[in-house]
Amino acid sequence: MAASKKTLRTCSNGHQYYKSTDCPTCPTCEQERKPDNGFLSLLSAPARRALEHNGITSLQQLSQYSEREILQFHGMGPVSLPKLRTALKEAGLSFKNETP
Repeated sequence: MAASKKTLRTCSNGHQYYKSTDCPTCPTCEQERKPDNGFLSLLSAPARRALEHNGITSLQQLSQYSEREILQFHGMGPVSLPKLRTALKEAGLSFKNETP
């Protein structure tokens, strides 16, 4: 397997970074966007973006979805579910039940 060639890029904020994929996300901007607290701060950047892209920025909004629905979001993986379950439980909430 050949190593991918990294290319130097500059984001719209002027940060320079190297990437070997098509992903346009600037790592510096992404780190600056990461919340300091709240349930979104517990997640990886792709998982956080997946929720934000789908309009989920609060635990109340999250509780309106089932685990299966959340896993369908691009960027959301099974590693994030225990963190989300714990955050919901601490707030007295839970994921929506699956309908058979």
